[in-house]
Amino acid sequence: MKGIPDHIQDQHLVEDQSFDLEDWLPITASRNANWYYSAFHNVTAIVGAGVLGLPYAMSELGWGPGVVVLILSWVITLYTLWQMIEMHEMFEGRRFDRYHELGQAAFGKKLGLYIIVPLQLLVEISVCIVYMVTGGKSLKNVHDLAVGDDKCTKIRIRHFIMIFASSQFVLSLLKNFNSISGVSLVAAVMSVSYSTIAWVASLRKGATTGSVEYGYKKRTTSVPLDFLSALGEMAFAYAGHNVVLEIQATIPSTPENPSKRPMWKGAVVAYIIVAFCYFPVALVGFQTFGNNVEENILESLTKPKALVIVANMFVVIHLLGSYQVYAMPVFDMIESVMIKKWHFSPTTVLRFTIRWTFVAATMGIAVGLPYYSALLSFFGGFVFAPTTYFIPCIMWLILKKPKRFSLSWCINWFCIILGLLLMIIAPIGGLAKLIYHIQKGTLPNSKCKLPKN
Repeated sequence: MKGIPDHIQDQHLVEDQSFDLEDWLPITASRNANWYYSAFHNVTAIVGAGVLGLPYAMSELGWGPGVVVLILSWVITLYTLWQMIEMHEMFEGRRFDRYHELGQAAFGKKLGLYIIVPLQLLVEISVCIVYMVTGGKSLKNVHDLAVGDDKCTKIRIRHFIMIFASSQFVLSLLKNFNSISGVSLVAAVMSVSYSTIAWVASLRKGATTGSVEYGYKKRTTSVPLDFLSALGEMAFAYAGHNVVLEIQATIPSTPENPSKRPMWKGAVVAYIIVAFCYFPVALVGFQTFGNNVEENILESLTKPKALVIVANMFVVIHLLGSYQVYAMPVFDMIESVMIKKWHFSPTTVLRFTIRWTFVAATMGIAVGLPYYSALLSFFGGFVFAPTTYFIPCIMWLILKKPKRFSLSWCINWFCIILGLLLMIIAPIGGLAKLIYHIQKGTLPNSKCKLPKN
């Protein structure tokens, strides 16, 4: 195979021998998607729990730093997303359908697995955990707004997390990426809907709000740690890179019409929608509530009650689909290992066992650690910064080999340095916030004490 390095060519031949298995695995089972599949899958993957926490992150960063980080994150992540799409089939006759396959091409067969697989698993598992928490919080918001929160001591957030999780046991039975397309499309529409409701309702409230304070406010142990925590919350808002190759794998590709064309078209549409969701919510939400904004912007809104209830239900519906978009690559990875390495038969029983175990595990962790912004900031810095901000740039430098000190070389090194700094400092704030809330024994922004048992 001309142009393909030896270790990549060998990997390709091995995978050809397991072609039937590729037809069974959820990522590669169907390749009939197009650009608008790319658009709504990417919207569903990117716009999630993070958008509702952006005003809170802005309150911890302040106007100037907050706007800079918000815009810079959007630009950098769009650039690294383009890199991932371009590298998906950079060698003729070879498609990197999974993040770790591209990592193996860049770093070597073993080292690529050791670098990418742990990070990607941490990203996808952490997203699913946070979505469990967010889904539960949104259901609780619906309950509190509809019937009042005077029964707070009887119905806890963990009960709502379990209710949200029950739907995931059913949705996890959908066998592959394209089979969740309908769910993902509805989720994408819901994300635009509740984001619009959030900033429009905030704008309306702002017209009647009195004086608002925008100065730094100590929320946990110190203002500097809160600042670092906010960086992780911003990073969490851009998580789509971890499933972008898997989404592109569902698009057919020929030499005349490579998959990168419809994939990039869909990604651009998705990022325009992301900007429409993120910037108004972050800026209008912070403008309206200042440093008194809640971790979830919808918790700061109580009127119009019916509209806020609808927005929270839209969040729940969106997270039902978004959870599956992130869980599907995990299912693919585990099912592949169970069959290839441990020689299990590819049966429905195996598939259901793996998926229900995963849903139960993420639910259990969410029930035990229902701390929204602390989880966002810790995971956002620790695992999202590498896979989103700088690992694509490192792989680009290795595989594309741009000329030293050229514009491409300089941009990639800028992103690498910035991403490394983010990975180092953001988890410090997130961990401090998590420890603070665990020690206090209360849910942030809630009157409810967590049970001691």
